[in-house]
Amino acid sequence: MPKLKKSIEVNVPVRVAYDQWTQFEEFPRFMEGVDSVKQLDDKRLHWRAKVGGKVEEWDAEIYQQDPDRVIAWRSIAGARNEGTVRFAPLGPDKTKVELELHWEPLGVLERVGDVLGADDMRVQGDLNRFKEFVESHGAPTGAWRGRIEGERVEEDQEAGTSSRR
Repeated sequence: MPKLKKSIEVNVPVRVAYDQWTQFEEFPRFMEGVDSVKQLDDKRLHWRAKVGGKVEEWDAEIYQQDPDRVIAWRSIAGARNEGTVRFAPLGPDKTKVELELHWEPLGVLERVGDVLGADDMRVQGDLNRFKEFVESHGAPTGAWRGRIEGERVEEDQEAGTSSRR
């Protein structure tokens, strides 16, 4: 299973970067090839994207989420993949976003793309577009501040900030 690790520094506080990342349905605005992400509940997402020139769909579950620190997920149906995004404050208005992905190439085209580094360039491009998106908005388009650890979901205790949709 190929593995890719990329990072970027964004010029916003860690809370802004993290809160924006929790807005999964906004991903098509900065992720190349992602047609849609539908939030099914606090833990589950349905993805639709073009992969290797064809449309793929899969369901993923978040199994770890700790506000301002980490979000980790894995597919539970469809295209096999998993990943982790970590957030580290680099000062009051700067954050390092580190993304680690693992996936199962589905066909020859995906395997060739992996060997040629196409996935590497695509992911870095997605992070660059996330940087532009979050910095240009200045504030997140929403936030979900709950915690997830395995099957346990703890809703956000801060009034008015618990919204993914």
